[in-house]
Amino acid sequence: MSDLIKGGAFLLGSVDENTVFTPEDFDDIHMMIKKTSSDFMMNQVEPKIDEIEEMAEGVTLGLLREAGELGLMGSDIPEEYGGEEADKITTMIITENASLCGGSFATAFGAHTGIGTLPIVYFGNEEQKKKYLPGLATGEKIAAYALTEPEAGSDALNCKTKAVLSDDGKHYILNGAKQYITNASWADVIVTYAKIDGERFTSFIVDADSEGVTIDPEEKKMGIKGSSTTSVIFENCKVPVENMLWHEGKGHQVAFNILNIGRFKLGAGCVGGSKKVIEFASEYALQRVQFKQPIAQFNIIKNKFANMAILTYLMESLVYRIGGMIDEKLEEVKESGAESSDIVQAIQEYAIECSISKVWCSEAMDYIADEGVQIFGGYGYGQEYPAERSYRDSRINRIFEGTNEVNRMLIPGTLLRKAMKQEVPFMEAVMGLGGTLKQAKEAEAPEGTPEREEFYLNNMKTLFLLAAGNAAQSFGEELTKEQEILCRLADMAMEVFAAESGLLRAKKMLAQGESEEAKLAMTMTSCFIYEMIPKMESWAKEVIAGTLEDEAAAKAYSGIRILSQYEPVNTYAPKREIADMVYECKKYFLDRG
Repeated sequence: MSDLIKGGAFLLGSVDENTVFTPEDFDDIHMMIKKTSSDFMMNQVEPKIDEIEEMAEGVTLGLLREAGELGLMGSDIPEEYGGEEADKITTMIITENASLCGGSFATAFGAHTGIGTLPIVYFGNEEQKKKYLPGLATGEKIAAYALTEPEAGSDALNCKTKAVLSDDGKHYILNGAKQYITNASWADVIVTYAKIDGERFTSFIVDADSEGVTIDPEEKKMGIKGSSTTSVIFENCKVPVENMLWHEGKGHQVAFNILNIGRFKLGAGCVGGSKKVIEFASEYALQRVQFKQPIAQFNIIKNKFANMAILTYLMESLVYRIGGMIDEKLEEVKESGAESSDIVQAIQEYAIECSISKVWCSEAMDYIADEGVQIFGGYGYGQEYPAERSYRDSRINRIFEGTNEVNRMLIPGTLLRKAMKQEVPFMEAVMGLGGTLKQAKEAEAPEGTPEREEFYLNNMKTLFLLAAGNAAQSFGEELTKEQEILCRLADMAMEVFAAESGLLRAKKMLAQGESEEAKLAMTMTSCFIYEMIPKMESWAKEVIAGTLEDEAAAKAYSGIRILSQYEPVNTYAPKREIADMVYECKKYFLDRG
């Protein structure tokens, strides 16, 4: 694996567009799966949205089993256990489409196929896989994932649930409580965590009908009202010793790696939800007449749709890029005849990118859902229109799979750990900043597109290195306590990854012919990069102000000024063109299929 394909290494140099996967690379199988999953959502799920939201008896369970019959529940499960054993791109296509009809069904579906099933896929032994995976693939059995506790939310290792080996050595006796568990009231299988003898954090597979398992009443929630969310109580619950998952004391490997996959899949779900908002909001805006014309024709509304389309394009570009990276790494591992421990390392490689997918996409989706309500005006606040439900449902994504605050700190923290292990040449790049800045001072931005955008993007990568390098050198290991700085560095890294993902995709599209779609992809990327530069400059100054003083700070600010120089352009006119294409298609216009 080359240095620039390693996790986090996108910050250290240019990336070849031919190395990244984009939606334009979907093959015939991907397109077939896209149609199957989309048709299922539109024809089977959408007509029952009201019943799902009201948690009508058997409706969601019935739909999950129908999805299982179509093969949509087993994309990550090996064929020998009844699954499809598809690539991660296929899984992401299914996840994206599962979000087209609101968050409730998407949450139930995602919890089952992701965090509920994948621990057994990746960490189960042969007998566990044979016992559980066939039923999970068809939806005959429904899975839940019970990690969160009342006193251990984001701090998962502060688990209080205890497991003690029985006198006869045949069972572990579990005692404790788990909170906010998706699918709990429907689950047949619960993957959970407990500390053996109160010390060794370990994962277990619990059959939900086991004696000593109690499911509390449903939580009353702001959104995703049609999903099941309850507490699970273990009271002297007997779990057969053969249901220990992975290794004693290694539950953190199961928990954190499954959350990594959950994070990038959550990004794919945000793509689907955002596309749906653009679709129903554009249809409404074209029909709603104010001051003798459709509100769609007002430029301020066009600006909203353009921003929504740009964010959706970047989300789509970055999540499928990550999917391609993980697929390539997993394929490399499989070809070497790898064990589960190797798969763990393969997933860990892109922990930074998975956190970016989770945070950046959930916040972009929140923005889009909010603008959807605004476009509907007073009607958007009413439950009879879909904007209100999308707005409420989107909010949970910033909490799911580790809060955005925790994930923000993970992004630079993981990069620095990789640097310390010499897995990425971060410190070498920081040490070379003097020469890089000298070159930047003398360089002029190219005239043409996409060369100009690439020039500015590379300057933004250097800007990140300047800010992160000074913070790392100033605080050393104490940087972990400077949470405000870590979060701001994460913001910088995420903007760079999003912008680069869009740029690489646009360049790839343009290389295949200057179609209208390719030109608009480049236009969307360009608008984003021009608006990103002043934000990056402000964030870098903020980090330096919190890191350096006097001459050292002045020197850093000088570097920031060099890297942040750019010629502003008029983004209003191109954004109107982007909005016009949304109106013409009455949806996000780069959606394939």
